[in-house]
Amino acid sequence: MGGRFRYSRWDGSQHLDDLDADAVLESLSDDLMSYGDLSAALQRLYRWGSDDLPGLEQLLRELRERREQELSRYDLDSAVEDIRQRLQDVIDTERAGMDRKLQEAPPEGKRVLERMARQRRKQLDRVPEDLGGRVKALRNYEFMDEEARQKFEELLQQLQQQVLNQMFQGMKQSIQSMTQQDVSTVREMVRDLNRMLEQRRQGQDTSAQFRDFMSKYGHMFPPDIQTLDQLLEHLQRQMAQMQSLLRSLSPEARAELRRMMDELLQDDSLRLELARLAALMQQTMPPSELTERYPFFGDDPLSLQQAMGLMERLQAMDRLESQLERGSFRLDDVDRGLAEQLLGPQARQQLDRMRQVADVLEKAGYVERRDRRLELTPRGMRRIGQGALRDIFDQLKKARIGQHRIASGGLGTDASEELKVYEYGDPFLLDMKETLFNSLERQGSGVPVKIQPEDFTVHRTEHSTQASTVLMIDMSRSMFLRGCFLAAKKVAIALDSLIRSQFPRDSLYVVGFSNHAVELKPRSLPGIALNDYVYGTNMQHGLQVARALLAKHRGNRQIIMVTDGEPTAHLDNGRVFFQYPPAFRTIQETLKEVRRCTRDRIVINTFMLERGPYLTDFVNQLTRINRGRAFFVSPERLGQYILVDYVSGRQRRRTARAS
Repeated sequence: MGGRFRYSRWDGSQHLDDLDADAVLESLSDDLMSYGDLSAALQRLYRWGSDDLPGLEQLLRELRERREQELSRYDLDSAVEDIRQRLQDVIDTERAGMDRKLQEAPPEGKRVLERMARQRRKQLDRVPEDLGGRVKALRNYEFMDEEARQKFEELLQQLQQQVLNQMFQGMKQSIQSMTQQDVSTVREMVRDLNRMLEQRRQGQDTSAQFRDFMSKYGHMFPPDIQTLDQLLEHLQRQMAQMQSLLRSLSPEARAELRRMMDELLQDDSLRLELARLAALMQQTMPPSELTERYPFFGDDPLSLQQAMGLMERLQAMDRLESQLERGSFRLDDVDRGLAEQLLGPQARQQLDRMRQVADVLEKAGYVERRDRRLELTPRGMRRIGQGALRDIFDQLKKARIGQHRIASGGLGTDASEELKVYEYGDPFLLDMKETLFNSLERQGSGVPVKIQPEDFTVHRTEHSTQASTVLMIDMSRSMFLRGCFLAAKKVAIALDSLIRSQFPRDSLYVVGFSNHAVELKPRSLPGIALNDYVYGTNMQHGLQVARALLAKHRGNRQIIMVTDGEPTAHLDNGRVFFQYPPAFRTIQETLKEVRRCTRDRIVINTFMLERGPYLTDFVNQLTRINRGRAFFVSPERLGQYILVDYVSGRQRRRTARAS
């Protein structure tokens, strides 16, 4: 009966399973074998993720979707319209208040009040439509209605606070009412900051000045600012929010908001100091890349304060996007707190898991640090080999190959599980339990137990052979371009794992050949990468190296050659001769080496990954000389064929030599 599962929306209380080192290494193995660089494989894992470990690209997609939702929701110009409506509400309140006062006025004072109201109405009728003009006109207007005057002063205070808050974040916490004294404090702070920046620009040490500055004005800034550079970064970010807001508005709304801001900052000294600060910051720090124009296309209205908060949120998204884009190279640069704030607790958990990848592999013994770099260990190499072997034999199980067992018996050296009655000449590999049972069955119970020759039961034996194999892998440029090299390398690693685990008495060598041939050590196989600019398929040198390696062994010796092309290079007095299409002499020199292998009783089995006419003709000549076998096979089935051939080849030799 199946288990029951409950699913719920992610709320931060869920816990992701711990990383499994084997699963992580398996997800890295193909990339590692394709390009041979563990650090690059880790970077690509961080970027694209795996089945068990979502990558940075997924977080980037989520972030961009959320930004798109914000842009499609709001109408940014409505922030300007909101201010216009609030100013209109002040005017409407003033008109209604005047009417009410006239109705409530006593007869003796009504005439004077009517004359005053006529004057005020004419002033209100001349109030401009744009925001800056309205603010200026109402500043100079003498209100008759107290409620209207209070509404305007509150609105003016809020707008001044929001405009200054674009630069000085602490203002909204520290200032409850924007009085003239408050403006003077801001002016003094900006003047002191400008003086400190001037000193720094002249190369002076400003550490002491910065400490004095923060002790006096620190309440205007976030509490985590510890250096002048951090302060400048904060100011740049705050100023960029207003710049982004202005750039994202329509030209008409932008012009209105700029003029209104000028009217709000009536203090000419403050305006001058702010302009000076902007110029000094531009000299000290490069222009912020955060002054982005955001293409809003929604309908929901919002206030100026909400618009500033939205700019802050969008720019935080931009910062996180930039961090995620370079995070595969510098994962520690990704602000996990910011990711949690914008994408939720699951994003932070995913980033935490990515940061654990290298530690998990290191603790499992699969990688180790050398000179500040991670490198694969022999244990990691064996684990990749086991994975490659499993991938290849997964296909074989479907073909009912089984565990590659055969029925073999007769005179040999290794005891099998099968038992037989002892005959003269058999190796005396006695099975004591069966022998005692035979004796008791013959004479009955009792002591002493008397054993006769006919009671002896022994193990059958089977002959065990050793095989020495050289796997020759074509490493020419075409193998890389056709996508064949990864398959060949996986086969080499799988064969190495197969022989170490199931045929430990066998010997396996790997030889790579392009313009030259070289022996490749099993430990280095995952890190081997192709050089795009290596031309030439020098089978002659590859066969020479393979023959020299096999000369140290006796018995069964074979070469398994994997290639996608005919020989196009050979050694001529120690120097490489290359020509394509292949020269007649190259073919002849290579076939000479085939004859030497045949003379030394070395079997050559060839796996061809292409069906070109030159390759087909060459392999036909090779097989006629050597009596080996040739296979045309696609790269994805290469490992399956080679491993079947290797195991079945051993099986035939064992059967043939058993008596």
